[in-house]
Parts: sequence; C-alpha cells; structure tokens
Amino acid sequence: MIKVAVVGVNNIGKVHCKYYSQNPDTQLAAVCDLMEERANAAAREYQVNAYTDIRAMLEHEDIDVVCVATAGVEKGSHHFEPAMIAMAAGKDVLVEKPISNRVEEAREMVRFAREQGVRLACNLNHRFTPAAAKGKELLTRGSLGSPLFINMRLTIDNKSEASEWFHMRALHPHSIDVMRYFMGNVRRVQAFMTKAEGRSTWSTASVNMEFENGAVGHLTGSYDMSMKHPIEYCEVAGNQGRFVIDNVYESFTFYPHKSDELLVMRNPIFRGMQGFDDTFKNRIERFISQIKEGVPPEQIEASGEDALAAQEVIEAAIASQMRNGAVIDVPK
Repeated sequence: MIKVAVVGVNNIGKVHCKYYSQNPDTQLAAVCDLMEERANAAAREYQVNAYTDIRAMLEHEDIDVVCVATAGVEKGSHHFEPAMIAMAAGKDVLVEKPISNRVEEAREMVRFAREQGVRLACNLNHRFTPAAAKGKELLTRGSLGSPLFINMRLTIDNKSEASEWFHMRALHPHSIDVMRYFMGNVRRVQAFMTKAEGRSTWSTASVNMEFENGAVGHLTGSYDMSMKHPIEYCEVAGNQGRFVIDNVYESFTFYPHKSDELLVMRNPIFRGMQGFDDTFKNRIERFISQIKEGVPPEQIEASGEDALAAQEVIEAAIASQMRNGAVIDVPK
C-alpha cells in the first residue's frame, strides 16, 4: 500500500484527497495546510492526521508520496518549498501545475529530483484520457505519416486579474503539454496577445510554435470565453492522416488521407469518463501504477521535466510578446 500525504487542501487539494482515498493501491495518510481550520476539516473528512507544517508531518508520519496541491501567485508560487522539502526527505512528489510560476524554481526542482533519485511528476491531467491515448497510439504506429502540424485551443472563463501573465502561466501548462505529448519538444515560439476590454492581464493569446521534429503548431488560448461551450480542441496532422480530439475526452476522430472510412471514438455514457474530474483520477492512477511497477524517475509520464519543458515554452511566449512578436528560441 502506497501512503500519500496531500499538502494544500483547498479546492484542487480536495480532489486529490478524494481520489487517493478511493484508489485501491493508496492510503491517504495525512493532510497539511497552512490554514489550520482547512487542514482539520480535511482530516475529519478522511479520518487522518492534520498538520500545518510539512516538516512535522514528514517527521511523524510514514509517507511514500507527497502531493503538492498548494496554489499561490499564478497558481504556482507555493509549490517550490513543499516539493523541495519532500524530495529532500526522499519522497516521490506529484505537484500541481504549473510546476512553478518561476521558471528558475522549476529548473531547480527538476535538477534536485534528479540528484535525489526521486520521482517528480506533475498533474498535467489533460493528456490522461482515452482519446489522447488513441492519438498517441496512432502516432507511434505511424498512421499519420510524417508530422505536419498541430492546432490547439484551450479557452475558459476566468476573470482573475491577479497578474499580467496569469492566463499564460496558470492555464497553458495543460495545452502546451498536450502539444508536446503529440509532437515532442518545441524549438521556437512567436506570440501575440491581447487584453479583453477592461482587463489588465493578457487574457487572450495566439502562439506559433516550431517543433524539433519539423512540424509547426498553433495555440489559441483565452480566459475570456464562456464555460457553457467546449473548452478544448486539438487537431494533429501528418502527411497520411489527421485526428481531432473534441473537448478533452468527449470524442476522437481519425481521418486517413487515402480512405473514406473514419475511425471514431466517443466517450460512452456508461463506463466512460463521467466528467472533467476523471482526468485527475486517470492521472493519479497512472502515477501510482508507475510507482507500484517500479518505473524509474526518468521514465515517469507527465514528469517534472515535461512540466518544466512546458514552462520554458510559456516563458518564451511571454518574452515574444514583450518583444513585439519576436521569434524566441526555447531553452533545451
């Protein structure tokens, strides 16, 4: 049984607590939050011990995995310290996205995980769907032929004005990770952004990408759209075919160039994904199964390195916007 502690038990942390408590291979062993009342509430719900100090928790509890679900500025500024403390104690860590809103901290987290020999993973949950798995399978089989392009759209309604770059750093680790999942590393970036009426944050963005495999890509992202409509669209094309994923998991369609027959998968009403929260469940189950199987740190899916790579693309897009749409090389 893998014993898990969740650090940060507000909205997203509660989702993590639920799925760790339900997983047959995990035991939710403790919770930790700087707000004592919040920690105690989660502890009462799951019948575990509550802490306000992660060091005290690690000293007194038998824990294998620490889930860092804290938030902070741009949803990431409170991730660094608890993740580093947990890794220093030899624990595997799953951190919420973004791995950090400060790319220097993200680099240090990845470096330290490698030094410690622990598994560092990120909740890049949009890739953990049957639709994404089918797309990856077709790409690996060569069914799409040589890669040509990827179009990604991720749009939701978020009125927060927390920082100028809140939209880019808080939302697009997801979209860029999906793009990298299908097309690999990004070589160069060019971005154009706009602020919707009355906004101080760059709330809508258009990002062009060149991938190391020669493909090109485009991301449209926005915090100015209605949540009543599909939030995500992904189209991946090669010279032998293309596929489209609608709304993260709802449907998958493969269009082979030389056939009139399509491959269509739809999320079933029964036994399928019941909602977006199931992406958390799928991601957590995959991380736990890889730990159980003894998968080495460098082979963990949606790893800290993947999260850092997405963050490097985001920072390059920000640099491009600040330089009037200049083309920016992405650090390797």
